[in-house]
Amino acid sequence: MPATDFDWNDLRAFLAVARTGKLTAAAQRMGVDHATVSRRIAALERGLKAALFHRAPTGYSLTAHGERLMPHAEAMESLALRTAAQLGEADLKLSGVVRVGAPEGFGSYFLAPRMGAWAEQHPELELQLVAIPGVVSLSKREADIAVALSPPREGRLAVRKLVDYGLSLYAAPAYLSSAPPLETRADMSAHRFIGYIEELLYAPELDYMQAPDAEIRVAFKSSNLIAQLQACLAGAGLCVLPDFIGRAEPGLVKVLDGQVGLTRALWLVTHADMRGLARIRAVTEFIAEQVRLAKRAF
Repeated sequence: MPATDFDWNDLRAFLAVARTGKLTAAAQRMGVDHATVSRRIAALERGLKAALFHRAPTGYSLTAHGERLMPHAEAMESLALRTAAQLGEADLKLSGVVRVGAPEGFGSYFLAPRMGAWAEQHPELELQLVAIPGVVSLSKREADIAVALSPPREGRLAVRKLVDYGLSLYAAPAYLSSAPPLETRADMSAHRFIGYIEELLYAPELDYMQAPDAEIRVAFKSSNLIAQLQACLAGAGLCVLPDFIGRAEPGLVKVLDGQVGLTRALWLVTHADMRGLARIRAVTEFIAEQVRLAKRAF
């Protein structure tokens, strides 16, 4: 195969393996079996007469040749996406896969209950929700759309503010009934708190335990907000929670209302090359509309 006779599907396989480091994960992303991905990588390497990956039991990593190919393959991917959007091919129907990355609280408690019914209206569209305590990379195509705690500073990304949301201090009535009085901020020093593991914080916006007028003792820590919520419901202590979660939990009450509160923001991010695709536009507008309809909850 002459070096100029690229098969676009071979390049897609190359990008998928480069981004995931695994044949099986790349195959799932492409919707094919792993043997097909392996054949396409082998065909590309034969055509280019260069090894593109180091193969190891732990996964695939790029060789120097693979590193040089990566930006060119991504440029071709961007061109393909822009062409599909401009020619209207993607506007014919809502089909394909859309992966949304979101913080676990917003993803699990706000998006997940709303996405199922919407997906039923578009049977040819597959919605995937990555709700994790971490950041997904649009540049690495780990997601098509991201809800982020801060606007990204780098990359060819389209960013818009989704909503400001409040956070307050919550506790289970069972904890409060057996704990010391809690009437002022100064009383917080006598209480147990639930919070994040500092060295595992993935965003500075999650660093809540900074009260200059009280010495706070965090007795239970987790990198996962859902685990913190469950510990709070079980009476492990006081927990700072987004109001759209805390208010919705009948097993919790807000404490020190008006004395303790934070405001953070959520941002809606898409890759610039993909925002024109009908399925991406539809899902981003769906998320924005659901937030608008539920704005009082935030």
